Amino acid sequence: MTKTPTMRLDRLLANLGYGSRKEMHGLVAAGEVILDGVALSDAGARIAIGPDLPQRMTILGAPVDPPPPVIVMLHKPLGVVCSHKEAGRRIYDLLPPRWRVRDPVLSSVGRLDKETSGLLLITDDGAFLHRVISPKRHVAKSYVATLDRPLTGAEAEVFASGALMLEGEDKPLLPAILEPLAERQARLIIEEGRYHQVRRMFAAVGNHVTDLHRDRIGGLVLPDDLAAGDYRVLSAATAESVFSP
Repeated sequence: MTKTPTMRLDRLLANLGYGSRKEMHGLVAAGEVILDGVALSDAGARIAIGPDLPQRMTILGAPVDPPPPVIVMLHKPLGVVCSHKEAGRRIYDLLPPRWRVRDPVLSSVGRLDKETSGLLLITDDGAFLHRVISPKRHVAKSYVATLDRPLTGAEAEVFASGALMLEGEDKPLLPAILEPLAERQARLIIEEGRYHQVRRMFAAVGNHVTDLHRDRIGGLVLPDDLAAGDYRVLSAATAESVFSP
């Protein structure tokens, strides 16, 4: 049986972004940290850190934020960037402000460009992140592309060939699956994540993507009830569905 890890209460809350360790001592002394219905009095006490902590602990009357490791599913809206450093509105601005100073830090699992919407995972779990993006895992990603011109009918064969070469590259793409959805709309399922890959694939066959939305990563589907800009913390079991077909 795996032993549940523990951490000092003041360090735990500071790492979750609630303030400095000194400030956490003040909150505890004020009776603002409740565990299993009892106000804690010792900020130096070691607390068991399990996934059920938000159901057991409150701080300032609200459930404590989920402790590491955390995996967040975000419905990324248009106009938002995935980088910590790039200018403009960032995906991290859609999360609670204190999450920006969590330790360990949160990072996106791969990226969606500024003009692409849809399913994006954010995590502080480096092992999970690398499992998802590893080429050895062959995690499929599904995109719905709206196009400037009608499909010709030849795209599916070209994309599935494993011979398509993108401009400026010297290695062909892995086979991809194209499913026509309408005259100017298609679903494209790929196992790679090259720079602007979907847009460049359609450009290679003489078309232009006017709208791009990712609706699935592996076996994890973006729920219809998760609005653009909203997020959801995933259970470990739900996050593992990424590695299902």
